[in-house]
Amino acid sequence: MGSLWGSIMLLCGLVLLRIEGSGAQQTKDNVPRLKLSYKDMLESNNLVTFEGLANSSAYHTFLLDEEKGRLVVGAKDHIFSFNLLNISRDYTQIPWLASPTRRDECKWAGKDLSRECSNFIKVLQPFNQTHLYVCGTGAFHPVCSYLEVGKKPEDSVFKLEPLIENGRGKSPYDPKLLTASMLIDGELYAGTSADFMGRDFAIFRTLGKHHPIRTEQHDSRWLNDPRFVGVHLIPESDNPEDDKIYLLFKENAMDGEHAGKATHARIGQLCKNDLGGHRSLVNKWTTFLKARLICSVPGSNGIDTHFDELQDVFLMSTKDPKSPIIYAVFTTSSNIFKGSAVCMYSMADIRRVFLGPYAHRDGPNYQWVPFQGRVPYPRPGTCPSKTFGGFDTTKDLPDEVVTFARSHPAMFNPVYPINNRPIIVKTDVDYQFTQIVVDKVEAEDGQYDVMFIGTDMGTILKVVSIPRGSWHDLEEVLLEEMTVFREPTAIKAMELSTKQQQLYLGSDIGVSQMPLHRCEVYGKACAECCLARDPYCAWDGTECSRYFPMAKRRTRRQDIRNGDPLTQCSDLQHHDELSGQATLLDKSVYGVENSSTFLECSPKSQRALTYWQYQHSTDDRKQEIKSEERFIRTDQGLLIRTLNKKDSGIYLCQAVEHGFIQTLLKVTLEVIDTERLEDLLHRDEAAAAAAVVPARDLSPPQETPTQRLWYRDFLSLVNHPTLSSVDEFCEQVWKRERKHRRQKAQLVQQVQTHQQHQQQQKVVNPRTHMHAQGLAAKWKHLQERQKGRNRRTHELERAPRSV
Repeated sequence: MGSLWGSIMLLCGLVLLRIEGSGAQQTKDNVPRLKLSYKDMLESNNLVTFEGLANSSAYHTFLLDEEKGRLVVGAKDHIFSFNLLNISRDYTQIPWLASPTRRDECKWAGKDLSRECSNFIKVLQPFNQTHLYVCGTGAFHPVCSYLEVGKKPEDSVFKLEPLIENGRGKSPYDPKLLTASMLIDGELYAGTSADFMGRDFAIFRTLGKHHPIRTEQHDSRWLNDPRFVGVHLIPESDNPEDDKIYLLFKENAMDGEHAGKATHARIGQLCKNDLGGHRSLVNKWTTFLKARLICSVPGSNGIDTHFDELQDVFLMSTKDPKSPIIYAVFTTSSNIFKGSAVCMYSMADIRRVFLGPYAHRDGPNYQWVPFQGRVPYPRPGTCPSKTFGGFDTTKDLPDEVVTFARSHPAMFNPVYPINNRPIIVKTDVDYQFTQIVVDKVEAEDGQYDVMFIGTDMGTILKVVSIPRGSWHDLEEVLLEEMTVFREPTAIKAMELSTKQQQLYLGSDIGVSQMPLHRCEVYGKACAECCLARDPYCAWDGTECSRYFPMAKRRTRRQDIRNGDPLTQCSDLQHHDELSGQATLLDKSVYGVENSSTFLECSPKSQRALTYWQYQHSTDDRKQEIKSEERFIRTDQGLLIRTLNKKDSGIYLCQAVEHGFIQTLLKVTLEVIDTERLEDLLHRDEAAAAAAVVPARDLSPPQETPTQRLWYRDFLSLVNHPTLSSVDEFCEQVWKRERKHRRQKAQLVQQVQTHQQHQQQQKVVNPRTHMHAQGLAAKWKHLQERQKGRNRRTHELERAPRSV
């Protein structure tokens, strides 16, 4: 009967479940197939963490060096070098603090000493074969220097040069501001703020042999309070003179562009060989243009739901270096609801917009309209080269071209995503997307882009988009959701190493590392491996393991597009490998007539639907159990609210996923009738009453299973009419049990202490003997009080009611 006490606690735990009835069995296409907690990741050896230093934070700036096998990370007052194999071992750190004078000045200016008046590393760029260029906020006084890392991995060099340069136009003053930079041919392109107050935002080019150059100052048509996300070099043609720098950022909408205050995502372009104008726009960009990036879901009422807060971008290279695919992560700026989306953009669409009409303010209301007048030659935004126009430098451009470029930096048409809609949308979750990296994976039935998306809750989503019929009809398959930090924290940096097949993640509290694939977690059967639909994994004949395109094995099974185990695994010799019967759990459960019981069954896959079948012990026929008043199916199992004697029998829990049925659990339920329960109760009461502790015996009595005083609580639980009453009752049960255990532990400790004291004393005085009798009396009183509770319970009217 001791097991029935466990039934009480299980029913109390059941109160915490969210009983959804038949709604729990609706489609689960939008949930991660596997959800792994931080503990799960650690215990399965799929996570390596660097917990961070006590005097540092903000591990946000990453530089991946595959050749040297290192990950360089910029943080608050420190620069780290981690081993790509294992970031928790063999790492090096360099402190780079702001000077005490700068910290004092920062504090006097009203800034927070601990959160703002430090040197937050914002720029980490390869300068040459032996050095990196690094910049930090320097306690609101930006500074830059050179970091020696050696030419070869075996050099083991990691040293900061003493030379300090002014970091204005390279790093922001304020560590909270978003900035982006890229060092190309010895020149640093950076989108950042250039003043203490954070009002002068610009796109700069510094270092190198040319004079520093920037965007027009204090002109909202050029930049309107921008927050920079990424900088990328993308060739325009086979001629290097046509190379363009693309910047992705978000900014406030321009005057007249939106009725209220709104954020717009932008992509900007400028020519790498832009040297500024001769008489106008001197040391300013003459080729800068910008266009809006649209990421929205069309509404049934004709109103689109826009995702305008650009968070991160990733460029996926293709066979043509001039045409990478741009993946961008967005969130909503709406106060009504939270949502995130991922949109894909093609360079062909982006170039088409930049060759389209310019935005022009005209009319009595100064509305933005497409420019209808004559566009000067060469077209503003065109790079000076032999390919287009034959101009050697931007200083040779006609004045009308430079004047037009100054007043028309924006394009009228926006850039729409591929298929005109996001490939991923999340609006019903408590997190938002923050970062993205993408890996191109070769599978048996083609190439797939696997996305790893970071969230503001410290989780990683592993997602693959699968074409149903064509690339215009994509199915989003959320493979895994993994928690990679010990507490909820926004993921601020991500790098993917294809060489190491590892993912590196940065946050405020530390750095984490995880493998790109964990094929073994999917299961030990061919069907489970096939249902995972993970391009990294395939069934190799004995286990779910890494898929290698070059390894030709007859037994290898993989089906990413359809995930159909019936066609992939049905020809295997052992049927149990297909159905998973080898891992079938078989257990027995006892219930009491007119009470409730819960049969727990939760599939590993969150995308599987659970179905229950009932089979009478004397009959081979099976019938499906549907949700009704007495039976409630939940994601955690089956709740039978009121047990009848006829409910005894065999219950089968089956998981159905992608058309494949797998039996997970076989439960044999025996329902005990009320009369038999009465006999058992009296038998237990008699056994409990027989256990008498002599007053002179100071050792605690040994508790037998039949002495567990479970029945009073059980019957009280059965008699409660509502779940809210059960909730209150369970809380009382737990509190009483905790109190009883504390009293018992204290009493045992007192008895043991007294026995030790007795052994030390050769002669026991009368006072000591009286104290011993007092302890024994306390023990007996505690037991008698508990038995009294149970006697009162039997006097209660036991009219059975459903929970």
